[in-house]
Amino acid sequence: MSLAVVYTRGRQGIEAPLVTVEVHISNGLPSLSIVGLPETAVKESKDRVRGALLNCRYEFPLQRITVNMAPADIPKEGGRFDLAIALGILAASGQLRAQALEGVECVGELSLGGELRPIKGALPVAMRARAAGRALIVPRENAAEAALLDKAQILPAGHLLEVCAHLNGQTRIEFEPPAPVAAEGEDTPDFADVHGHYHAKRALEVAAAGRHNLLMLGPPGTGKSMLASRLPGIMPPLSDEEALESAAIASVSEQPFDPRAWRRPPFRSPHHTASAPALVGGGGNPKPGEISLAHNGVLFLDELPEFDRKVLEVLREPLETGAITISRAARQVDFPAKFQLVAAMNPCPCGYLGDASGRCRCSPEQILRYRGRISGPLLDRVDMHLEVPRVSHEMLRHGTPGGEETSATLRARVTKARALALERTGRPNAWMTPQQVKRVCAISDEGHRLLEHAIEKLGLSHRAYHRILKLARTIADLAGTEQISVAHLSEAIGYRKLDRGAAKGGKA
Repeated sequence: MSLAVVYTRGRQGIEAPLVTVEVHISNGLPSLSIVGLPETAVKESKDRVRGALLNCRYEFPLQRITVNMAPADIPKEGGRFDLAIALGILAASGQLRAQALEGVECVGELSLGGELRPIKGALPVAMRARAAGRALIVPRENAAEAALLDKAQILPAGHLLEVCAHLNGQTRIEFEPPAPVAAEGEDTPDFADVHGHYHAKRALEVAAAGRHNLLMLGPPGTGKSMLASRLPGIMPPLSDEEALESAAIASVSEQPFDPRAWRRPPFRSPHHTASAPALVGGGGNPKPGEISLAHNGVLFLDELPEFDRKVLEVLREPLETGAITISRAARQVDFPAKFQLVAAMNPCPCGYLGDASGRCRCSPEQILRYRGRISGPLLDRVDMHLEVPRVSHEMLRHGTPGGEETSATLRARVTKARALALERTGRPNAWMTPQQVKRVCAISDEGHRLLEHAIEKLGLSHRAYHRILKLARTIADLAGTEQISVAHLSEAIGYRKLDRGAAKGGKA
């Protein structure tokens, strides 16, 4: 047979489009040409494939070999197509049963000795192969990642000879996928390590229950970063769908894959020198940025005013839509970005405004200029503004009598409140639509008067009005009540610290 067809997968964002590799061998001068919009790494496959076949003691046809990758309008890049090209050449030259290729897909880079090297994005490939009803041959290093999918037929191999022996029916590849293990070990930070800060712990519990965005203000060293790093530990484990979405994003990025922690909400904390493409994604071949890597988890921005203002402004649209579109001249890629924003900042340039020591000498103009680095539209999208003061030396030394609440205790309450929201609207409270807010956030006449007074005094926008209602709904869920009371509204309004400070003119 002089024509063979092999199925493989490309990479386009977090998608894995089908690529059909057609290999034709005809008479003519010995040559190997690859067509179908291949990039440099794909064009170099001819040398890797030739070396792998010869070193595996296969015959490399001394004829004209044409490799077509369809569809031709999708750019092909990387070494992920090496295995498909090699199998196509073997099938077209009669050294491999062509019928065995009909029900499988394969990805993998070949070494000159025939070993299979891992690729990026194995999980999206496995998802598409399962949907197509075909088995997937992957490098052995990608097996644990691809095996996260239920009912996916994964065939891991370490060498080209193993793949050929399987396809020729000589030695079958057997694989028993390991059960994913949720990592809840000693490496998970616990709230029991945090002494005092009862108000901050309560705010983080509310934020975790409703997935509300949170901004913490406080002098240096008061525990803002310590509190933020423990937020994922009180969030419910990701559902199967959420875990697969987050794992697929990590799979196509440069991040190492840890199957033990695949159900844990991701936590990303980029440095304040990060650029806009690093935060939202980009590049010639668009890759996910920090907001997509934090999908279904937490994006923590420490020292928020130190970020470039243009970098912070790119967060505004993803905070509303839960997605980001990276547009380039050659292609356009969509990445999911439903993240929970948690940020921390000092109250003034020196950091000691409101500190009991009285060390702050910043003028009101300096404070306003410092806080003005965060635009009003971005601040308006943050549900909760939390002040984190210093704890006393006595509290720091001895802690709370009877001990601090553990993350497990907080997580139990958060999980119960989150379940109420999901049962009611199918989504966390912070992500409710305006129609859902109107339906499930009904308040009394007294509550309306309180909210109207707050809007007038604090100058709140319509967006802030809806965010207060969502926040009050979460507080009521934690209390286990169906009706939003005035107390719940008062607590929600109390979390608008910066609105209150702005209304008073700066030093709040």
